[in-house]
Amino acid sequence: MTGIVSPGLNSKLCTYNYAWLQNWQLSKEEGVSSEGTRRTEEQGHSLGDGLESSTQKRKSLRHFTRARSFCKARAGLFKKILLSLLCLAYAAYLLAACILNFQRALALFVLTCLVLLVLVHRFLKKIFGKKLTRCLKPLKNSRLKLWMKWVFAGVALIGLILWLALDTAQRPEQLISFAGICMFVLILFACSKHHSAVSWRAVLWGLGLQFVFGIFVIRTDPGFIAFQWLGDQIQIFLNYTVAGSSFVFGDMLVKDVFAFQSLPIILFFGCVMSILYYLGLMQWIVQKIAWFLQITMGTTATETLAVTGNIFVGMTEAPLLIRPYLADMTLSEIHAVMAGGFATISGTVLGAFISFGIDTSSLISASVMAAPSALALSKLVYPEVEESKFKNKEGVKLPRGKERNVLEAASNGAADAVGLAANVAANLIAFLAVLAFINAALSWLGELVDIHGLTFQVICSYILRPMVFMMGVDWADCPMVAELVGIKFFTNEFVAYQQLSQYKNKRLSGVEEWIGGEKQWISVRAEIITTFSLCGFANLSSIGITLGGLTSMVPHRKSELSKVVISALFTGACVSLISACVAGILYVPRGAETDCVSFLNTSFTNRTYETYVCCRELFQSTSLNGTNRPSFSGPWEDKEFSAIALVNCCELYTSAVCA
Repeated sequence: MTGIVSPGLNSKLCTYNYAWLQNWQLSKEEGVSSEGTRRTEEQGHSLGDGLESSTQKRKSLRHFTRARSFCKARAGLFKKILLSLLCLAYAAYLLAACILNFQRALALFVLTCLVLLVLVHRFLKKIFGKKLTRCLKPLKNSRLKLWMKWVFAGVALIGLILWLALDTAQRPEQLISFAGICMFVLILFACSKHHSAVSWRAVLWGLGLQFVFGIFVIRTDPGFIAFQWLGDQIQIFLNYTVAGSSFVFGDMLVKDVFAFQSLPIILFFGCVMSILYYLGLMQWIVQKIAWFLQITMGTTATETLAVTGNIFVGMTEAPLLIRPYLADMTLSEIHAVMAGGFATISGTVLGAFISFGIDTSSLISASVMAAPSALALSKLVYPEVEESKFKNKEGVKLPRGKERNVLEAASNGAADAVGLAANVAANLIAFLAVLAFINAALSWLGELVDIHGLTFQVICSYILRPMVFMMGVDWADCPMVAELVGIKFFTNEFVAYQQLSQYKNKRLSGVEEWIGGEKQWISVRAEIITTFSLCGFANLSSIGITLGGLTSMVPHRKSELSKVVISALFTGACVSLISACVAGILYVPRGAETDCVSFLNTSFTNRTYETYVCCRELFQSTSLNGTNRPSFSGPWEDKEFSAIALVNCCELYTSAVCA
């Protein structure tokens, strides 16, 4: 009976066990809850702090976002305000510089005016461009355009005749230069590929633009002063090359050795040109000039752009501007591209020629004048008979350089110029050596038949003398100028310019004009004409350079390129000769003549060009009477110092009155 539990007792035990388990669970939960409560309170405090800091951050971020949105919405206004402040600061700086010393600040003033001119042009074009186009629509009438052309041509012809009649009355030798232009044009027309297809619009406009530009540069005071100033600034700019070359080679080599004096200028100029191309400045200038030539002469966009580019870059670099279009260009356009390369010089070698002492303004104006003339004469020799694909007036867009920054552009430009400088040095060494060998061989052959002193220069002086005379050079100077023209065409323009610089240095140093029956230097007029005639790459060695460069771009047109290259070479050579004729027509002595009376009244012991001129003038005004006492006439008559001046001149120069 003991093993049996009554149902009542069993229910009591279950109730008791359940209560005990419940109490134990509660006690356990109370212990845990106390610990959890403590942790929860700690987490709550930290969470509150975090929420408070995140709220502050959110507020700060909200303020920053609002400020950024405000600035972004008014970025244009802020940019204008900043630009206005900078312009005001620059204007104040320019004004202060001009007030303190305007002559010193002239360069900055001119650059500022050029920038303002460009900005005003863009502004006016943006506002009035469409209105101007609508106003010019009536001029598209073919009959009205024809009448305007005839009227303009008649006025230009009458103006040219009157100008020549009035201007050459005092200097008849200028008519010889004008006859030289007519002679070269007739020769080229006789050699034309298609006489009936000649575009006389392009020919007359090109020669007219060349002539007008020559008048502006050579005759007008603003043009002459502007280009003289520009030449001086370029000379100053190129002199900074000495800082780099002296550090690398030393002062002695830079001062005395040609290779270390002139060739580094090519590197410096190449670096600067590369920077200007990276900035897009050169592309803008080239496109503006090309646009003007295209609308006036009626030439196509590609050939005009390439010829214009030749003003600043070489004969192999200019075609790169139109490389995608070379495959589709006509033979007439290819001929124009080649002729433009032969007729001009690149900006890099321009610096080297300036370092020789050649007149800078003449070099710059000759290179610019050659562009319209090259297009004109090219269309005279090889007129267009095919249908060109590039007749649109919009032109060809020139992209900027592929360099990523200015430093890369400068580095690439200097590296590329190394090859050009090495090429110039190699050509000078090779051609001077070949010329010396040819002269030795000719001298030996001449002596076999009792002809002494026969050289390549002597042969050129006889063959080319009539042509040089037609350019306007005095007959006494023709042999020396003919030598230089022959050296330039058959050898190299570097050699010719170097020889011209030697003649100029002799003249400036006061060397006598004739020594032992040989002329030592040429006149200033002959120097200017010679500078124009030598300004171009038209020589026999350039044929290979041109063909090599163009063939690498369009190899499938090699036979066509070879077909027109000789004609383009002679066309480019004639461009330089016609530019020399223009210089012969327009050249007049400039500057105040030396007051020889006051000059010889001072004590002078050194030979200079002024000394030679004044002493020669004194010799011509002096005569010997029967007692061998000199008598003076002209401005030296009755001057007490005349006898002393004659003695001083006789110590420096020889004359019959000095005996």
